[in-house]
Amino acid sequence: MRLRNPILVLPAAACLLAAGLLVNSSGCGGGGTSITPPPPPPPPPSPFGQKIQHVVVIFQENRTPDNLFHGLPNADIANAGVNSLGQTITLQPITLANNYDLSHAHPAFVKMYDAGKMDGADLVGVGCQTGAVGCPPPNPQFMYVNPSEVAPYFQLAQTYTFGDRMFQTNQGPSFPAHQFIISGTSAPTATSNLFASENPHVPTAGAVVGCTAPAGEFVLLIDPTGAENSSQYPCFEHPTLVDALDAKNITWKYYTPTPGSIWTGPNAIQHLRMGPDWTNNVITPSTQLLADITNGQLAEVSWVIPTAAASDHASSNDGSGPSWVASIVNAVGNSQYWSSTAIIITWDDWGGWYDHVAPKITNSYEYGFRVPLIVVSPFAKPAYVSHVTHDFGSILKFIEEVFQVPTLGYADTPADDLSDCFDLTRTPGPFQFIAAPRDATYFLNDKRPPEGPDNDDL
Repeated sequence: MRLRNPILVLPAAACLLAAGLLVNSSGCGGGGTSITPPPPPPPPPSPFGQKIQHVVVIFQENRTPDNLFHGLPNADIANAGVNSLGQTITLQPITLANNYDLSHAHPAFVKMYDAGKMDGADLVGVGCQTGAVGCPPPNPQFMYVNPSEVAPYFQLAQTYTFGDRMFQTNQGPSFPAHQFIISGTSAPTATSNLFASENPHVPTAGAVVGCTAPAGEFVLLIDPTGAENSSQYPCFEHPTLVDALDAKNITWKYYTPTPGSIWTGPNAIQHLRMGPDWTNNVITPSTQLLADITNGQLAEVSWVIPTAAASDHASSNDGSGPSWVASIVNAVGNSQYWSSTAIIITWDDWGGWYDHVAPKITNSYEYGFRVPLIVVSPFAKPAYVSHVTHDFGSILKFIEEVFQVPTLGYADTPADDLSDCFDLTRTPGPFQFIAAPRDATYFLNDKRPPEGPDNDDL
C-alpha cells in the first residue's frame, strides 16, 4: 500500500527541532506540540514620535480669541459683534483681572449661539464681585483684554503657532471640559449617550467634587435632544487617555493646585481616583512641574492646571496667568527637554465672552465656542496662524500618535492631529526666552495656599 504524501520523520532531528523551536511540548515521545511564532517587531516610530518625546498640555481658563488676542496679526479676530437686538457693539478694552464673571453654563452657550447667528452674547448672565464699583459695565460680554497685560501670550503666538480655529469640544463649563481633555468625553459610562454638561451642584460651599464628593452632590446630564432633565453623582467610569499611556508604560503627570476641584479631571473617574494613579500621577501643587523640569524628572505627558490666581478666569485671577505660562515655557526651553518637547497651550472654555465664529454642531453637546491655541516647540511652525479646525480631541489624537497608543473612540476619533502646526523637518534651534513680569521664582516662592476654582454653577 502506498501512502499519499509520505512524510519522512527523523526522531533525533525532530527532538532537536523541538528543543529549539517548540513550546508547550509534551516531549518527543508523544503528546501534542504547538508552535509559538516570534512576536512581531515593534512598529517604527510615528513621524511625531521620531521628534517629540515629551508633551506638556497647559490648560488655562475661560477666554476666546476675540477676547484675549485682540489685534493679533493674520488671525481671525473681530473688533465688533452683533447683539440680540441687531445692534453692532464695538469691543472695549478691559483688564485681565476684572471684577465680574460671565455665565459659561450650557444655557449660556445656547443663548449666545442662537442657532448659529452668534448674536446672543448680550443675553449671557453676569455676576459681579461683592462691592464691585461700576459693575457690570455696558455690554460686559463684548470686551477684549488689554494686549499690554498679556504680552507673553502675544510673544508666544507670534513666535510659534497660533490656532484661530480651535474649539472647545463641549458646550459648557470647566468640569466637563476637564473630562474631555483627558478622555475626549464627559459621558458617565463607556456606553452612555449622555454627557455631564455642567459644573456639579455642591450642597455646601467649598465641598469637593468628583468621586469623593459628599452625598447629595450631583451634576446635570444632557441627552441627545439637548434636554438637561437627569443628573447623577459626579463620578464616572470609562476609558481615558492615561489608561492607554499606563498600558504602554508611558509616564504621565496631572499637576493641579487642589485635588478635589472641578479642574482636576482624574478626580471624577472612579478607577483613577480610587486606584494607584491617583497617588502616583496626580500631583499637587502645580508648581512641582517647575521643580520636576529642573531636576530632570519631566514625565512624557503632562497636564498642567493653574491656580485660580494664575488661571485667566474672569473675576478670580490676579493677572499672573501669562507669567505662569511663560515660566513653564521658559523652564522647558532652558532645559534638556527643549529639543524634543511640544507644549500645547489652550483654554478650557469660552468663559461667556463674545466670539464671532460659529462652531460646527455635531450633537447636543459638541462642539463649543472657540478658545485660543498656542503650540510651542522647536518643531512648531514659526510665526504661523493655523486656520485648520481643531478641538480638545486634536490634543488627544496628537498624544496618541506621538506615543502610538490606541484611539479612545471619543472626540479623538473625528479630530485632526495638529499636523499643520508642525514642521518636522526643522532643525531645533536655540530657545527664545519669553519675557514676563513674573518668573518661575515668583511662583515657587508664593506662600499663599494654592487655590483652585470656586466649585459653582455659573
